[in-house]
Amino acid sequence: MDALGGLVPDKRMTISEIVAEISDGMTVAIGGWGSRRKPMAVIRALVRSGRKDLTIVSYGGPDVGLLCRAGVASKVVSGFVSLDSIPLEPHYRAARQQGTIEAWEYDEGMLMLALMAGTWRVPFLPTRAGLGSDVPEVMGHLSTVTSPYDGPDGAPEELLAVPALNPDVALIHMHRADQGGNGQFLNEDLYMDDWMAQAADRCFMTCEQLVETEDFASHGTFHTQRISRLMTSGVCETPGGAHFTECPPDYGRDEAFQAEYAATAKDPDAWDAFRAKYLDVDEAEYQTAANPGSPS
Repeated sequence: MDALGGLVPDKRMTISEIVAEISDGMTVAIGGWGSRRKPMAVIRALVRSGRKDLTIVSYGGPDVGLLCRAGVASKVVSGFVSLDSIPLEPHYRAARQQGTIEAWEYDEGMLMLALMAGTWRVPFLPTRAGLGSDVPEVMGHLSTVTSPYDGPDGAPEELLAVPALNPDVALIHMHRADQGGNGQFLNEDLYMDDWMAQAADRCFMTCEQLVETEDFASHGTFHTQRISRLMTSGVCETPGGAHFTECPPDYGRDEAFQAEYAATAKDPDAWDAFRAKYLDVDEAEYQTAANPGSPS
């Protein structure tokens, strides 16, 4: 029995089975934040898959950069795209400069509202964020609405209407999960993974470790069990699945590897070598190549 009072279903899948659920042209939301707790094993598999024309929704990091550089993404909806210790993701920068992708660049709060609207199945949510900036002008698809209620000055207020996002698929990575698709985070922040999971038609979750449902409490407090099996369609145990992004307390960001990755944005030959060594291989080979001192 799980916390919902039912028998725990078995939603275990492989990375390949998750990628098989993603088709060309889909909108894919990716959890995590910058270079933090990204479902990188699935991203690597997407690069190998040859998928194309995906719209990516993300508080972006190397997930966005890799998918742009590999030609998988044709559009990115983001609150930012950063490697944290490297302020602007260099492969995303190159894609923007070369015009190889369409970009909707919101602020962090606007993207959250878009996901919330998608979760609540309303067409938009109003906000003051963005008003008085160039965002409405640069993002020409955005509209304003007039509040039906009086504002602080007694007159109806004009607000920015952030359109809902309803991704086809969400991809998230948790520290712990059970076979039924309940998930638990153990660091300081869930980020927006729960909103992505609920806004999307289907959500697939990788995790560092599968545990028995009753063992969640031994790993963290109750409030960390924020991903419900009602949100997820599949789960895959993938130790190291967030590498090279950070996933504390299990592991930190691999800064040396991240620097190696970032440097490939300036050199096509370096990118080709990086891709051959780390991306055009299966996940077990990647883990061995990226962490040569660890057991395979």
